[in-house]
Amino acid sequence: MSNTGTRVLVAVVAIPGVLALAWFGGYAWALFIAVVLVVAAGEFAGLARAKDVHPQTGMMAAAGLLLLLVFLHERLSRDIPALFGGGLHWPLQWQAFIWILLLVLPAVFLIELFRNRPSPLFNIAVTVLGALYIGLFLGTAVGIREIFTVREFHVGPVFGTADLSPAQAAQLDAWGGFTVIALLASIWMCDTAAYFGGRAMGRHRLFPRVSPNKTWEGAIWGLVAALGTMALARWLVVDYLTLAEALVIGGIVGVIGQLGDLVESLLKRDAGVKDSSGLLPGHGGVLDRFDSFIFVSPAVFLYLDFVVFA
Repeated sequence: MSNTGTRVLVAVVAIPGVLALAWFGGYAWALFIAVVLVVAAGEFAGLARAKDVHPQTGMMAAAGLLLLLVFLHERLSRDIPALFGGGLHWPLQWQAFIWILLLVLPAVFLIELFRNRPSPLFNIAVTVLGALYIGLFLGTAVGIREIFTVREFHVGPVFGTADLSPAQAAQLDAWGGFTVIALLASIWMCDTAAYFGGRAMGRHRLFPRVSPNKTWEGAIWGLVAALGTMALARWLVVDYLTLAEALVIGGIVGVIGQLGDLVESLLKRDAGVKDSSGLLPGHGGVLDRFDSFIFVSPAVFLYLDFVVFA
């Protein structure tokens, strides 16, 4: 089977499951992102090992998972104390984030002290970088879905009240699922349009030092596809957004998403590898498939949380 055929087959099998998890949200979506996080952390550590750097892979993944849990704070602060009859003290979200940093950072240094591996400075640096790049950035993908849990400062601008009816609560949750699905669809359409548009019309190299096959023409096709996908999604399923807001998200995907792809290409080129791994036939590794999503998620999370729902 050709490489393109393999890519299509894997996508046909995987995409429905990913979209279903995005729709259900909650712990199901968080668990999926956690799996992606752990695998991507391992691949990121593999890139470092190709440079003769030996990060603490387990610590990187563990710290990333703890950072992901910060974005589940609302749900966890409701469910876990309930298991103890409501008598368990639970930190605020910003407190949880600071606690994780203050516990993880000294632990990384102390673990390195006893590892007796070469280049401890680089090992520590890559471990912390991986936890932030993979863990914190992917954690915002959970944060995007969790924004649509029932919270007064989020639902107020949409419904004008925090006292939601069951129908309004269901609508809010549906918007959350459709928002993540639209975001994923716009990323995939951007990648597809950039690839085929670049092959058909590409003449001017976009960033030859990092990715010699990418062209400005392909990048423009990708941007147009991302904008069009989000505009269509706004009309079909995410009508809480204005058209301008939907286009801003499409622009984030079309620009920041493609920059995220270039960043991962930079890391792979420096490591001297073609793909982050061979886990997904025709697609490379998990890090290869989610590089744009990793960069897009923080920007979209901040835009939704501090602009759309401000």
